[in-house]
Amino acid sequence: MNNVAHDPVCGMSVLPERGLTTADQNRTIYFCSEFCRSKYLAEPEKYRAVLVTPHYDDVNEHRRIAYFSMEVAVRAKLPTYAGGLGVLAGDTLQSCADLRVPVVGVTLLSRQGYFDQRLNEWGTQTESPVQWHPAHFLLPLSEVVSVEIEQRTVLVRAWQYDIVGMSGYVVPLLFLDTDVIGNSADDRALTNSLYGGDQRYRLAQEIILGIGGVRMLHALGYQGIEKFHLNEGHASLLVLELLRAQKEKPSVEWDFDLVRNQCVFTTHTPIPAGHDQFEYDLVARVLGEFVPFDVLRMLGGQERLNMTLLAMNLSRYVNGVAQRHEEVSRAMFPGYPIHHVTNGVHAWRWTCDSFKALYETYLPGWANDPAMLRKALSLPREEVWAAHLTAKTHLLATIKERTGRVLSADTLTIGFARRATQYKRADLVFSDVGRLRQIVKEAGPLQFVFAGKAHPHDAVGKEMIRRIVAIAHEVGDEIPIVYLENYDLDLAQLLIAGSDLWLNTPQRPLEASGTSGMKAALNGGLNFSVLDGWWIEGQIEGVTGWSIGARAPEPNQEEVLSRQDANDLYRKLHEVIVPKFYHQPEQWVEIMCHSIALLASYFNTHRVVQQYVTNAYLS
Repeated sequence: MNNVAHDPVCGMSVLPERGLTTADQNRTIYFCSEFCRSKYLAEPEKYRAVLVTPHYDDVNEHRRIAYFSMEVAVRAKLPTYAGGLGVLAGDTLQSCADLRVPVVGVTLLSRQGYFDQRLNEWGTQTESPVQWHPAHFLLPLSEVVSVEIEQRTVLVRAWQYDIVGMSGYVVPLLFLDTDVIGNSADDRALTNSLYGGDQRYRLAQEIILGIGGVRMLHALGYQGIEKFHLNEGHASLLVLELLRAQKEKPSVEWDFDLVRNQCVFTTHTPIPAGHDQFEYDLVARVLGEFVPFDVLRMLGGQERLNMTLLAMNLSRYVNGVAQRHEEVSRAMFPGYPIHHVTNGVHAWRWTCDSFKALYETYLPGWANDPAMLRKALSLPREEVWAAHLTAKTHLLATIKERTGRVLSADTLTIGFARRATQYKRADLVFSDVGRLRQIVKEAGPLQFVFAGKAHPHDAVGKEMIRRIVAIAHEVGDEIPIVYLENYDLDLAQLLIAGSDLWLNTPQRPLEASGTSGMKAALNGGLNFSVLDGWWIEGQIEGVTGWSIGARAPEPNQEEVLSRQDANDLYRKLHEVIVPKFYHQPEQWVEIMCHSIALLASYFNTHRVVQQYVTNAYLS
């Protein structure tokens, strides 16, 4: 993407390689025409001020939307994310930068990251803090604000990371940090660990994010914020800060509508147990009576402070992250007008180099208009397959480098990478190893590549990793299985792009959306997934990939449903997918092209941001 300069005389854009120039005070000035250059040379003092005045959109006070998220993934070496929520936030903010949406992001610094994962020979996970230095990546800001936690004043500073769009437009991302001189040792550690600690630690972090975040925006001069977008309930306390701020004005009653009109809330959680809730005894001790408790109970729930309920009660626009998730959320919270904006992924960020080159050749402009990928049906089929083989070769080389295991580029490679937790059912494909052996013997060879971290307190998730590694030892080279440790953004890009088939087997309806399959589609990967989350909207059987199990299964015990899903998985592998890969390669590539055209062109964050702008930000 070319950098664009601006003519200081007429204000028009100039491509540096095409424009006229002059040197003035050790800098190069670009002009669109000889007319403008002559004007400048005649009166340089008149125009120099333009060169140092920031563009309107770049001034803090002109930002209109503040996007709050507990985690944001902007690059692998900034370990300020745990999984899909943070990756979605990073992709969304990158699209905002590309589309020049006047947003500022707010998150926590997480000095120790989520954690570094190590697996021993038998798949036992151990965790250690991530070692990184904020000063290597972020700009420290001088402003300091304070919040009250347990009747103590806790100081909060901020660091800034600039997310640069394709036109050069910048979306600033603020990382809040309590490692400040003047705080106690315990308070300096409050922003150390992402999703670490106990309920008290979590509530303290949410005070810093929600209340401290709003105060930091004001301190930094973001006076024009019209909408506060809460990406999940972790930032819900910001609505109380907004509420209290307007109540402090003389003779003003609680103006709930004023706050409601400023807030947008996106929920990502499809089960009641997944919503952050805090006992009011803990709230009284940690937060104090920030607003009167009768008001807080009215807004956040009578028995416990439910952060989702608090956000929904003071947000004008509330949405789930897929059409099915909207239905599930409305059932959980009857009477609330919950909408949906189905998730997406950032097209340029998640497309591997070989496919980028292919798209740049045949679909120029796709990067800033991913809808152009609908024309992928015109791509030369042999070049699509060659681009995929390049990505697959890179993945297999990385596996050899990391594990010493040599996998074949000719073998159907099935990828599975996401958080290791029970409802994801990473081990469903190994429910009957005998069936897998039969498929390999009768239909063709298979190899599997897994990755994903279990939360340090998730014993069931850790056991699932051990089970997969144990099966890998059991089947050996008959069905090669690799579990790669320390899953992060860089590994995700390699694994998703290099897999032939992307497997997803969650329990219904616990997949709010899911996005890894969208990333696979950008790289021509084919999805094989349970019908839940986004895949209900994206799946056309045999055209964009394949489904596992029924669209609307009969209510049964989970054990019965898992058995039915496993049977369908094995049947389609045996009768449809494996034979197509080995004996109908032209049809396989045809499905790849349909996957790109029908899925990648729609399930991207450019479309997501455009929907938020029209449905939520401008409403």
